[in-house]
Amino acid sequence: MDDATVEALGLLSQAWEMTQRARGRLYDFHQMTGGADRMVGEAVRALRAAGHPEQAGLVEREVQGADVLPGMWTFQVVEAYDAGYHRRFAEVERSVRQALADGRDHIAEAEMKQRRETL
Repeated sequence: MDDATVEALGLLSQAWEMTQRARGRLYDFHQMTGGADRMVGEAVRALRAAGHPEQAGLVEREVQGADVLPGMWTFQVVEAYDAGYHRRFAEVERSVRQALADGRDHIAEAEMKQRRETL
């Protein structure tokens, strides 16, 4: 395989790996927001127990269980990302590797490993 193709596939691979990291951060966002929402529920109960029903009601109405994006909870954001951009990127990346490298992955890294082992 020519060097230009190896470089191009390496860049696409790096972009795919970065996307995988972004997806992980999205799951972090999902789990952290869910954890925060559970704490908000505890805060609502604590506010009521402390004699502050008005403030408890405000937090409960405006924050607890609220959409993080219009019409969406975090699980829906994750699902939309997975079903859209992430799936499309995975399919295209796999297709390009299949067409140019018989489906092999990490070609640039494999060549680097081979060069370093023969030094």
